[in-house]
Amino acid sequence: MWHDYLIEGDEDIRQILHDVKKIAVIGMKDESHENEASHTVPAYLKEHGYEVIPVNPECKKILGKQCYDTLASVDEPVDAVLVFRSPAKVPPHAKEALNLSHKPAVFWMQAGVRSMESAHRLAEAGIKVVQDHCIYSEHLRLIRQN
Repeated sequence: MWHDYLIEGDEDIRQILHDVKKIAVIGMKDESHENEASHTVPAYLKEHGYEVIPVNPECKKILGKQCYDTLASVDEPVDAVLVFRSPAKVPPHAKEALNLSHKPAVFWMQAGVRSMESAHRLAEAGIKVVQDHCIYSEHLRLIRQN
C-alpha cells in the first residue's frame, strides 16, 4: 500500500539515516550562504560520512563537489533526494526523481515543506517519502544521541 511509504516514525527515519549513503541535495547553497540551512545542513551531512551531491543551476561547485543543474543531470545513482525548496516548487523535482533510471530510495522534504501531491506519486512508485522533517535535527536526535 502506498501509505506505507509515507515515513513519520522514529524507527523508520532512523533506518533511513543508517541506510542512505549518497544524497542529492536540491537547492543546496554555496559557501556564500554559510549561515543558511541549505548550506549548513548538507555540510553537516558531509562531515558525518554522507556523500552529498549538490544540485543548483546557479553554482559550479559546492563543498568541493561538482554542482549539477538538475537532478536528471546527476551522472550517478543516489540513495536519497533532499529538497531545500518551497512546497510549490517540489512537484517538478518529484517528477524528475520519478523519471530517473535509478530511482532514489528516499525523497526527503525539509522542515516546513510538504507536498501531498508529490508524496502520493512518489510513494505509489515505491519511494519512501519524509515530509516536514529537518534531516539535521533528526540525525542529531536519532543517531548522534544514541
